[in-house]
Amino acid sequence: MAPAPASLSSLALSDGPLDRHSERRADPGLVDALLDDPATRVLELVGGKAEVEENGDDGGVRLRYRAPVTLDRDRFVAYLGQDARTGGTAYVLSVVPESTAEADDPPRSGLRSVGARLNALDAGVLTTATGLANWHARHGFCPLCGHATEPAQAGWTRLCPADGSEHYPRTDPAVIMSVIDEQDRILLARGVGFAPGGMSVLAGFVEPGESLSGAVAREVHEEVGLTVTDVTYLGDQPWPFPSSLMIGFTARATSTELRLQTSEIEAARWFTRDELTRSVADGSLRVSQRISIARRLIEHWYGEEIDVPDAPLRG
Repeated sequence: MAPAPASLSSLALSDGPLDRHSERRADPGLVDALLDDPATRVLELVGGKAEVEENGDDGGVRLRYRAPVTLDRDRFVAYLGQDARTGGTAYVLSVVPESTAEADDPPRSGLRSVGARLNALDAGVLTTATGLANWHARHGFCPLCGHATEPAQAGWTRLCPADGSEHYPRTDPAVIMSVIDEQDRILLARGVGFAPGGMSVLAGFVEPGESLSGAVAREVHEEVGLTVTDVTYLGDQPWPFPSSLMIGFTARATSTELRLQTSEIEAARWFTRDELTRSVADGSLRVSQRISIARRLIEHWYGEEIDVPDAPLRG
């Protein structure tokens, strides 16, 4: 195997030419102007899913955009940004209530299922749209007084008309880490609710007042009873399910005896590269999907891509 690179490059969902143009959001007429312009590209989401179409013979897919329609003015709409390569095309999110969707509407796909097959621009558009739609769906009321809030700043804030407070989208930082022992084996674990054979690297949310490296050490100790050293950052990935930022690390375990937190972890074991190869090949091990930073962390240790069809980890 080739030596592991110092960081993860070209992570899915993490890079792209979408320029958010945040300075435009304060323009009270921006959304109306965009919906008046037939050149605006609208991404329609229903239940977090968008229309996609096959993109030639390369195995990729692309988002299917449309021009604005009158119904958009009665829906939640947000300005996502512009294509930085052209400086012109503007992208807008329009959320269609599931209750109004028709049975004969075209099929749609979510970010989990198609994100790894999208080009960088479409991946950025769908990631941003998914995150914004999720946040607005969960934050319809003021946390200070309980009054219903209203979208503002072209969909990037919510305002409370009762007390005047302004509320911004939140992103929850989470650490995710490959744990390696002195024999250069990787630790994989099956979380509660995973499908049979499904295993991945450990992960957990950062707590208040905690550093990222501190969160790595705490989560590993809580979930499998190990102490780790040499915590090293490798890369990060937006993960809007519903609103996380996954921050990837590798760390070295000082021992190998596992003590599982059974409320979180059903099983865990150490793998050599040969053991992982055999287990994936015979179907007894199902690893994280290609779109995820979890998969990239495993492959970073493994030394190359793992050639196996994607399958969801959770049952």
